[in-house]
Amino acid sequence: MATREVISTGNELSAMAAVDAGCKFFGGYPLTPSSEVMHVISDLLPKKGGVSIQMEDEIAGICCVIGAAMAGDRALTATSGPGMSLKAENLGLAQMAEVPLVCVNVMRGGPSTGLPTRVSQGDIKQSSNPSHGDYRSITLCAGSLAECYTETVRAFNLADRFMQPVIVLLDETIGHMHGKADLPTVEDVEAGIVPRKTFDGPAEEYFPYECGPTEPAVLNPMFEGYRYHYTGLHHDKNGFPTEEIETCRKLIQRLEDKVMAHQDEIESNEEFMCDDLTGEDGEVLIIAYGSVSLAAKESIRHLRAAGIKAGLFRPITIWPSPADRIKHFTDLVKNVLVVELNIRQYTEEIERASGRLDIEGLYKVNGRAISPHEIVSKVKEVF
Repeated sequence: MATREVISTGNELSAMAAVDAGCKFFGGYPLTPSSEVMHVISDLLPKKGGVSIQMEDEIAGICCVIGAAMAGDRALTATSGPGMSLKAENLGLAQMAEVPLVCVNVMRGGPSTGLPTRVSQGDIKQSSNPSHGDYRSITLCAGSLAECYTETVRAFNLADRFMQPVIVLLDETIGHMHGKADLPTVEDVEAGIVPRKTFDGPAEEYFPYECGPTEPAVLNPMFEGYRYHYTGLHHDKNGFPTEEIETCRKLIQRLEDKVMAHQDEIESNEEFMCDDLTGEDGEVLIIAYGSVSLAAKESIRHLRAAGIKAGLFRPITIWPSPADRIKHFTDLVKNVLVVELNIRQYTEEIERASGRLDIEGLYKVNGRAISPHEIVSKVKEVF
C-alpha cells in the first residue's frame, strides 16, 4: 500500500481522516482538548462539499449528527469527557435506532470539569456503555499519530457496517502531539470505504429492522422514497414502537449479537516484542494503550538492554475487549504489568478476561504522562 508523509497533530489527523473517509457533516461544540478537530474539519469540509456546524452545546452537536446520518451522510462529532456525558442520551438513541456515526473523544482529566488541559485515560469504562441499556459499544483507541488517522477511517467503515455509533479515543497527549505520520494515500482510503447496505426492492417489501439475528438494520437514507419510523422505543420491523415481548427480546439480543458475533472483523491489537515470550519466570508482559503505549515501548527497549525479556500487548479495539488474546498472553506470562492513566479502569477487564487477580498496575491520575523511567523502575521493583 502506498503511503504519504504528513507532519501534524493527532487531532488534526483525525479531522483529515474523516474528510478522506467520505464524511460530509460535522456537528459539535469546542471542548478542550478536542477543539482542533472541529477547527480543522470546519476548514476542510466545505472544500469537499460538506458542512460543519458549531452548535450551542454538546447535546445539539450529537443531535444534528444523528440527523445527518439518517439522511445518509457519513457524520462526525468530536468532544472530550464532559461532552461525552452530555451526548450519552442521544448516543443511546443512535444505538437503538441503529444510526451510524463516529464520535472522537480526546480524553482529559475528570470527573466533572476535572483537568481540562491535562492528559487522562479516564473515559475507558464510560466508552463501553456511554448510555443506559443493553447494547455493545465499538470503541477504538489510537496509540500513535498515524493511528489517529487510520482508526478514524476504520471507525467510519465499522459504523456503516454495524449501523451504530463508533467511538474513537485519543488522549490529550496524543491529540496534541506534533510529529511525522506515515499515512495511506487518499486513493487507498477511498478504495477501502465500506458502503452502507441499502434496500432497492419494492417499497411495500421494505422492513428496515427485519434482519438476521447477528446482522444490523438496513436503513435507506431519508427522502429517497422509502418510509419507515425512527424511535428510541423498542420497535417492530418497520420501526414502530411495540411492547410485544418476543419482538423486544429479539431486538435487544440482536444489538448485542450483531457486534459480538463478528469480533473478528472488529478486533485489532499490537503485540510488540512478544514473539519470544515463553513463560519463563523473568519475563514481563506490559499491557498499555493510547499514548502510554509509546512510553511502554521505550521502557521495553531499556528492559531488554538490561537483560529482562519484556513485551507489550496493546489493545487498539478497546471494546469489545480482545478477551481471548488477553487470556492467551496472561496465561503465557507470569508477570503482568498494566500501565494506564486512570485507576484500574482497564485492569479490571484484564482481570476478568484472564481470570487472574495478581496483576500489577502502574496508574497516574494527576494529569501527567507516565515516563519510560517510571515503568522500568516499577518492573524492577515488583518483578
